[in-house]
Amino acid sequence: MECVAPNDLRLSFVTCVSRMDVLSQQLARSPCLQKGSLAWTAYFNCTSAAQAFNQALRGSTSTDWLIWVHQDVYLPEDWDQQFRQSLTQAMRQWPHLAVAGVYGIQGAGNQGRRAGHVLDRGQLLQEPTPLPCLVESLDELLVAVRVSSGLQMDPAMGFDFYATDLVLQAQEAGLCSAVVGAFCEHWSDTPASGVMPAQLVARVKTNAHAFESKWVHRLPVRTPCFAISRPGDVSAFVDSIAVPDKA
Repeated sequence: MECVAPNDLRLSFVTCVSRMDVLSQQLARSPCLQKGSLAWTAYFNCTSAAQAFNQALRGSTSTDWLIWVHQDVYLPEDWDQQFRQSLTQAMRQWPHLAVAGVYGIQGAGNQGRRAGHVLDRGQLLQEPTPLPCLVESLDELLVAVRVSSGLQMDPAMGFDFYATDLVLQAQEAGLCSAVVGAFCEHWSDTPASGVMPAQLVARVKTNAHAFESKWVHRLPVRTPCFAISRPGDVSAFVDSIAVPDKA
């Protein structure tokens, strides 16, 4: 894979939209997108992240990296330049880099430790691991795929686990993934801890089953949210923190 200078990296963005107010308050306010020099596409009424991402990927013939980003993420001033610079450094270190994100897990299985620098729901997460670094898992808030890698999102993952699924897909193809230094803000309304709404629990359990079944031969896997040693671990965990059904 050929490496280019930071300013020559062509980036484009894709997101799924479920709430226009959130999009307007966060992602759409990002200075690098406000300037209008970067291509970005929003998809509505999607049944999975893959539905939007893979469609955008098919139209990304003039893009080097396609960046999936949540509607509730804000990209500060000059974010695109910081991302390009750290991504270029990572590509020079690891020529077979195919997936990149801003937060993830370095190290396999139970040895994994967090890596990245983001503001998550008002809490600053600045891990000590120097960036960029190779990782075994990525958070879904922002993940970029090298268009020439041939990787696509798996629709079976729904709206969960698709970033780590991409990391594992890359590894199976002899490629690698990294967290790069490009600070951003994530303003999700999903609780960071405590009980989970029943509807969210049901979604996560369905998508976890798909992920665990697909990658059972690679377990244990640690993601930023879950430690998975065997199939059923995610389901058991989310059941333990679910909102009780009302009588």
